[in-house]
Amino acid sequence: MDRAGGHYNGMPAAAIESPHPAQKAAKSQGLGECVTMQRLVDGRVAVFHSKDEAGPALVFTQAEIDAWMDGVKKKEFDHLLA
Repeated sequence: MDRAGGHYNGMPAAAIESPHPAQKAAKSQGLGECVTMQRLVDGRVAVFHSKDEAGPALVFTQAEIDAWMDGVKKKEFDHLLA
């Protein structure tokens, strides 16, 4: 388990400490689908459900986020949404 900078996969979302603001997609505003991302001081990105602050956060490196975003843009995950 990587605890670099005190942040690790599965930590409570409410325990994330970062000077960077959390960001939700405009589509999730007020609809309950509140997947939120927040840059950490060390450059990694935490992903969590902002309506469940006791719930877990997943922490990804910039390279992992880049690979996932590339896959989203190329529609590699569309079959999971049907």
